[in-house]
Amino acid sequence: MIQKLCIVGVGLMGGSIAKAARKRGLCWEIVGVDADPENLARALELGVIDNGFEVNAFGDFAKGAEGSDWVVIATPAGVSGRIFRDLKPVWSAEAIYTDVGSIKQSVIWAAEQTFGKVPANFVPGHPIAGAERSGVDAASEDFYLEKKVILTPTSATAPQAVRLVEDFWVSLGALVSLMEPLHHDQVFAATSHLPHVLAYALVHMLGEMDEQEEIFQYAGAGFRDFTRIASSNPQMWRDICLLNSRQIIPLLNAMGEELQQVASLMEQNSVESAENLLLYFAEARNARQRFIEQSLADLGTS
Repeated sequence: MIQKLCIVGVGLMGGSIAKAARKRGLCWEIVGVDADPENLARALELGVIDNGFEVNAFGDFAKGAEGSDWVVIATPAGVSGRIFRDLKPVWSAEAIYTDVGSIKQSVIWAAEQTFGKVPANFVPGHPIAGAERSGVDAASEDFYLEKKVILTPTSATAPQAVRLVEDFWVSLGALVSLMEPLHHDQVFAATSHLPHVLAYALVHMLGEMDEQEEIFQYAGAGFRDFTRIASSNPQMWRDICLLNSRQIIPLLNAMGEELQQVASLMEQNSVESAENLLLYFAEARNARQRFIEQSLADLGTS
């Protein structure tokens, strides 16, 4: 049983962890640390946390973490360094620390810069879950139910800490797996970060066109589905793109080559190019079908 669970960042992700942990009786007390006083007050009002600590513009995330036996960092990846620096004076060897960021190498580097090496009781993690809405009002006690969570321990991470964090996520209903940090960032650059950039770029391009009102007026379900993720938190995605740029930029370049290939097939306007374009689209559809079948298989084994 966790005596005092500290959630640093009581938004969608952190708030959902708090609500799920309370529902499942995993802890006695939950404290929240947040830079948004209105969001923090709302978390208290909703009973998501028992006590709240507001962070000023300069940081001081240690207020709620001090004396906690579990600390979950659920903030944008760009502030990881500041959080580690604030937590360093109150970091306890007896506590467990983890995070929920979608980039792992930058978090690990921030920990190394602060502590000299990654603390043995810090377990980097990434729940594959999200929504367009943000803030504690969007949090749900079943948000992580049957969602995948990837832990990316380093060679310095204590195996016992990994087991405890894995058990914690399993208790929240999640499906846990382990992955090497660099490989994690490469995989998610392709499957998450690149799609978000493409969605933002498409909406940005259309939004600047003179006939934007008519374009958006007649946009159908396909446009809404494709661009849904462009409603995500811009600050969070700015940080992700900057921190994982080494993995994302080569993919953007490759995407440009793919689009040019399609444009070339359309420009040729021949029987052969028409067949090649059909084959191109069919191969893409088959690849997506394999993804759907794998997703269904994963659900069937959960």
